[in-house]
Amino acid sequence: MSKIKTLLALLALLCSTTGLHASDANIKIPPLDDVRFAGLNGLSGIWLMYFGLAMCAVGAVFGLVQYWQTKALPVHECMAKVSATIWETCKTYLWQQGKFLAVLWVLIGSCIFFYFKVLGQNSLGYVAVILAASVLGILGSYGVAWFGIRINTIANSRTCFSALKCQPAHTLGIPLRSGMSIGLLLVCVELFFMICILTLLPRNLVGPCFIGFAIGESLGASALRIGGGIFTKIADIGSDLMKIVFKLPEDDPRNPGVIADCTGDNAGDSVGPTADGFETYGVTGVALITFLALALAGNPLACATLIVWMFTMRALMIVTSLVSYFVNEAVTKAKFGDQKDFDFEIPLTNLVWITSLISIATTFVASYFLLASQPGFNPNLWWVLSAVISCGTVAGALIPEFTKIFTSTHSRHVREIVACSKRGGASLNILSGFVAGNFSAFWMGLVIITLMLMGYLISGNQAMAALMPVQFTFAAPIFAFGLVAFGFQGMGPVTIAVDSFGPVADNAQSVFELSRVTSRKGMAAEIEKQFGFKPDFEMAKHQLEKCDGAGNTFKATAKPVLIGTAVVGATTMVFGIIILLENLFGNVIAHLSLVQPQVIFGLLAGGAVIYWFTGASTQAVVTGAYRSVVYIKEHIAFDAASASEKDSKEVVRLCTVYAQKGMWNIFIVVFSLTLSLSFFNPYFFIGYLVGIAFFGLFQAIFMSNAGGAWDNAKKIVEVELKEKGTPLHEATVVGDTVGDPFKDTSSVALNPVIKFTTLFGLLSTEIAVTMTNQALKTGIGLFFLAVALVFVYRSFYSMRIPKEDLTADEPAPKKVVYQTAGTGTAGHGSSPESVTVELE
Repeated sequence: MSKIKTLLALLALLCSTTGLHASDANIKIPPLDDVRFAGLNGLSGIWLMYFGLAMCAVGAVFGLVQYWQTKALPVHECMAKVSATIWETCKTYLWQQGKFLAVLWVLIGSCIFFYFKVLGQNSLGYVAVILAASVLGILGSYGVAWFGIRINTIANSRTCFSALKCQPAHTLGIPLRSGMSIGLLLVCVELFFMICILTLLPRNLVGPCFIGFAIGESLGASALRIGGGIFTKIADIGSDLMKIVFKLPEDDPRNPGVIADCTGDNAGDSVGPTADGFETYGVTGVALITFLALALAGNPLACATLIVWMFTMRALMIVTSLVSYFVNEAVTKAKFGDQKDFDFEIPLTNLVWITSLISIATTFVASYFLLASQPGFNPNLWWVLSAVISCGTVAGALIPEFTKIFTSTHSRHVREIVACSKRGGASLNILSGFVAGNFSAFWMGLVIITLMLMGYLISGNQAMAALMPVQFTFAAPIFAFGLVAFGFQGMGPVTIAVDSFGPVADNAQSVFELSRVTSRKGMAAEIEKQFGFKPDFEMAKHQLEKCDGAGNTFKATAKPVLIGTAVVGATTMVFGIIILLENLFGNVIAHLSLVQPQVIFGLLAGGAVIYWFTGASTQAVVTGAYRSVVYIKEHIAFDAASASEKDSKEVVRLCTVYAQKGMWNIFIVVFSLTLSLSFFNPYFFIGYLVGIAFFGLFQAIFMSNAGGAWDNAKKIVEVELKEKGTPLHEATVVGDTVGDPFKDTSSVALNPVIKFTTLFGLLSTEIAVTMTNQALKTGIGLFFLAVALVFVYRSFYSMRIPKEDLTADEPAPKKVVYQTAGTGTAGHGSSPESVTVELE
């Protein structure tokens, strides 16, 4: 808390500074009332915004209806109790994160207040509305994350119970339905907030409120993504290592780390992606609006027309996602409804491609009616913009396909990891995973470059080039890059749906074990009497494991889509900052060259921060997992049916403590560096932002796909080879624990960090260029640089394993004999086995 007081004291000093005057760089959004679309019989832009609100209502109703329908699905009491326990721990975690977000908002809110009140000399009411918009952004990220974790903790037990019927198509549909409800509600809430800001607020407040809203949602997503990523991998590693130490089966109820692992599946794989998706959808839109407002300041009618066009397209994407979901559901029932076993990845892949094709068709049709006959626009503009957006929409489908090449259970790379593990153990397993991750970064980088190149080439068309001012020769290509990111977002609901499929499938498998449904006497007869069908426990377990494997694959496919959107969207925002500086000072663009030492230094600094972030987030996982492993090894009770509630809660507490410690260090560094570096040199700062985006892109793809490959290599050993508890399984478990922080902590958290840095960088740049006292600016920059370096130091040296643990001798192991739960399942000849292990 002392550091918070220090930061607030400095911000108070800033607020007391006199002689400073705000710039005129506030983003001006032109009125939409004057926009009339000739292709729609002169319909006003405002009415199209109302159409967007109606579509938001439709999508939100769908999400809520799916919630109630999922809740109404049949489930056995023993499974529902496990779900309820997971939900209660998730709820505790969410409350803790909410308190943490409130503290972080104080820092961001202080900067917003300083810029708009002290420098801008605006009224308190004006500033209060902008601050409220930032709170709305945080609450949006937090609220959709809360909904996502709630429906997922309902769907997990229903998915588990459905598997007992041996109707895999129905079982597959439950997590997909819950994921679709999250994806649609997320997009609808985001779009609703943005349309309300655009249509209900005074013109002079719209631009600043968009920036405040985007910074708020970016802050919320960063905290929830980073904190959830650290939490889930502490719990996952602590739980998984018990398989090696004590030869425990998957999700053994006696393991105190299992409940924490289930909570982490939701905290990291549900809360994080949901908040991240909400922020990604909003920040990409704000980046485009900011760019248009700055680049087309001299042509407000064209700016307003394009803004209405973008929001109309977003509203239509809700419709295309709904239609695609129902089409895919019908295809899946027709093709797989009666089959007892099939490849679970096929329906998920079909959904992605169906959505992509319908979205592209809708884009061209809608753009034709909106822009083809619009006065003041080139008649070819409608298909040029549609083609650029379609590059992003295709990317939303192509990137998952390239990801599956390196992460799917059918992938040659993943099977090579398994083969290496057979002969070379954990060492070759890890090396082979590194190969898959590095190759994937190369090929996926080429995919993104190719699609951005296509957007660039199309932007050279006269229709688009004539749209932008002649002094900004780079404006058309950068607008095209932003539209490519916009095209990614056309797949937004489905991207989130297939991503959210993973934690439900993972939890369903855990619920199966924790409910002890296979070891309870008379359970088969009870289910048959109560629900009217005879359960097949062995086939259910097999189906759930296959479902988890498909979930692993599609969790991996969503991550590069989100990180690609972040980088392309951040690129658009960076050029918005360049236009801002050019409008203020002139001759800025001419100095943005690689022969400028300041730009080179900025690129290198951005890359250095990416590698620090990777180390800091992984260090938090390492230290937290170490603490959890020590506690679990000391408190596991082999003679009990399940771990005590006290021990499970303590593991959850340890995960939460270290997640928040790591998150606090990381956030202060990111916040302080952004505020500090923008005060030194604008060319250096622009290089810094570009360095963070591009280094972050490849680091995130490498880590995400390497982790996904290790994860599914373990799944092949467990599901196809059925070699749990063998040396081969141990080798793949080790690889998976290395990949855990790769794919679910460091890589995924880079996405919101890139966007938060760029968005907050826009605000901090405006503060820096508005202040006229150079000595004061240098002092502020040096102070926050010092704060950042202190927390960089703390991110390792205050999080590391204590010295006494490094030098202490290991206690002599003692032999303990205990009974396992058996290798079979109830009704299939299961019998306990006596196993001797060495226990500390």
